[in-house]
Amino acid sequence: MAFQHPAERTGEARRNRFERLAELASNFTSSSVFSLVCVALVAAFVVVHVAGLGLEWQNIAGDAIGAVSLLLLALLKNSERRAEHAIQRKLDAIAAALLEQQQGRTGRAHEDLETAIRMEERL
Repeated sequence: MAFQHPAERTGEARRNRFERLAELASNFTSSSVFSLVCVALVAAFVVVHVAGLGLEWQNIAGDAIGAVSLLLLALLKNSERRAEHAIQRKLDAIAAALLEQQQGRTGRAHEDLETAIRMEERL
């Protein structure tokens, strides 16, 4: 198993199942529906403790919040790394295109810049 940047694992042209799932999950977790689910989980946690329900109910409520927190952490890190990679690619492409332009020639750097600008459409 090689430890690579998430955006470099499968190449640039095609996304695998995990990347598509991560994108869908990221979109869902930024929605108002997910916010309501989180508020409901916290409310259930408070109700379970205030009502003095059994220890197993308290554990279930705490475990549910812990699981959601762990999943959100993983999604956040994955999204952060993809955004970081896209920004770095764009900066590199801009620098190369500017250098080419300063030297009075055009070529590969301008093509790379166009590719980097459209990078979000594939991620």
